[in-house]
Parts: sequence; structure tokens; C-alpha cells
Amino acid sequence: MTGQLAYPDFREKVANCFRRQPFMAHIGARLRRVEPGFCEIELSFRPELGQQDDFLHAGVVATLIDNAAGFAALSLFEADEEVLSVEFKLNLLRPVKGGRIFGRGKVLRNGRRLSICQAEVWESDEAGGEKLCASGMVTLMRMQPSEAQ
Repeated sequence: MTGQLAYPDFREKVANCFRRQPFMAHIGARLRRVEPGFCEIELSFRPELGQQDDFLHAGVVATLIDNAAGFAALSLFEADEEVLSVEFKLNLLRPVKGGRIFGRGKVLRNGRRLSICQAEVWESDEAGGEKLCASGMVTLMRMQPSEAQ
């Protein structure tokens, strides 16, 4: 979907919202790219983000799916609106073993109250090749400032 901009400074708005999430800083996630209706987040694998078999923990994968979709949706919202995930489905397709990881979200439908987004997590190898590791569908709700409190 090519997004219809509601707010000209959407990149600044998304970046500010990203910075307000302590968990994203805790896991070392970086906002890499934001376009109307699209977001990419990068993460470098660290052992402390792993699970018992040294793969990236599914909770971190779910976080990338949720946030990439959420910020893609937020990029199309009005200046005073916030975003809240209300539902998501995640398919873990292969374990993430290491290296650079990318969460990419795109808006499929931007509605008046709900947005439907698709997001994926990709693992990049040393040669620059990428493997799809997870795919998800996320439903997000527009929040007015009074609702967010």
C-alpha cells in the first residue's frame, strides 16, 4: 500500500515515539527507515536476547513484528493520534541464529479506527543474503490523546 500522508512530519513523530519505548533501547533495536505506511527496525543479535538453544527469543521476534507494524501504521496517522496494537498473529518460520535482524512492517489497510498491517522478520547473513524468519498480521487502533492515558 502506498500511504496517504496525514501528517507531514511523520518521520519525526515515529522517531519520537520509538525513543519513548525503553524496551526497544534495552534490546538494542534501531529505527532504520520510515516511509508512509512502511517501517524497518534493525537489531543485532546478542546472546542475552536468546533462548535455551541460542536462537533469538520468540518474544523479541514478536516485538519486532509488533513495533514494525505499529510504526508503519503510525506514519499514516494524524499528528495528535497514538497507536495501540489490539491483535496480532505470528508465524515463526525458522529460528533466528544471529547476525543482523530486520523487522519490516507495511500497512495493508489504513482505516478510520483500525489499521491492518503485515510485518516480517528477516535475518541477514555475512554475505548480505536475507532469510525470512517470521511473518505476522497486526491490527492496530488509532488512539486519541485522551484515550492513551
